Amino acid sequence: MDHDRSSSLGYDWFVEQFRSTTGIDLSLYKRAQMERRLFALCTKRGYQSFEEYYFAVQDSSVLLAELLDRMTINVSEFLRNPVRWETLKKDIIPRLISSREFHAWSAACSTGQEPYTLFMILANVISIEQISILATDIDVQALSVAKRGQYAVQEITMLDKRWQDSYFIEDEHHKVVVAPFVKERITFHQHNLLADVFPTHLDLIICRNVLIYFTDDAKHMLIEKFAQALRVGGILFVGGTEQIFHPETYRLKQVIPFFYERI
Repeated sequence: MDHDRSSSLGYDWFVEQFRSTTGIDLSLYKRAQMERRLFALCTKRGYQSFEEYYFAVQDSSVLLAELLDRMTINVSEFLRNPVRWETLKKDIIPRLISSREFHAWSAACSTGQEPYTLFMILANVISIEQISILATDIDVQALSVAKRGQYAVQEITMLDKRWQDSYFIEDEHHKVVVAPFVKERITFHQHNLLADVFPTHLDLIICRNVLIYFTDDAKHMLIEKFAQALRVGGILFVGGTEQIFHPETYRLKQVIPFFYERI
C-alpha cells in the first residue's frame, strides 16, 4: 500500500464510517498526523487499504483498542514539567481553595500520573475529604493502567520522599501502587472530548498537550467548552505549546502563562 495513494484508497471513507459507528470524528484531528498514524497501523497489520482495515477494526476489539491508543501519544509522568506544577501549587491552588469541596477535572489523563500528582498537591493544603477529581481519557487501555495505579519504582523517584512514603505502597512485584485512600478521591471514566458532555462548575481543569492534535475548529470548540465547564474564577491549565490567543473571546483571561481564569 503506497502512502501517496492512501487518500484514493479510502482514508476519507474510513473517517466517515468510523464516525458513524463509533461517534469518534477523526476529521477533527490534524489530518496529516492522523492519516500517517493510521496508515502505519494499517500496513503494520497487513491490510491493503483503509477499507480492509476498517472492516477488520469492526470485527476486532484488539485492533480497535490499538487504534484508540494510537490516536494520541500516551505520554505521562509524575510532575511532568515540574516548573508548571510548582506554579500550580504556589500561585494557582491558593486562589482556588475554599471551605467547600474542590472539583477538578484531569482531561485526557492517559495512564493516571497527572490526576495522582494533582491529588498529592491538593492533599497538602486541604483535607482529603474536600478533594474530588474526575479523570478521563478516550483510551480504555490507558484508563485501565490509571485505575490500577501501579507503577515502576523509578517512575516516582522525582517525587518528594515524604510523598512516596505517604501515597504509595510497594507490592510483591517490586512495583509501587497508589494508596487506596488516594484512589477513593479520583473517579476514572472513558470520555471523548469531541463528542461527550462536559462536567460543570469546576474549580480546575487540566488538559495538557492534547489540543495540539486537533484542527483549529476543534480546538476552538474545546476551549469554549472548557471555559463553560469552569465556575467563574476557575482555572484552565494547558500545555506548554498550547497558548490560547485572544482568551477573552472565550471569557477567559491569562493569569500566568498556560493558566487561564474564567471571567
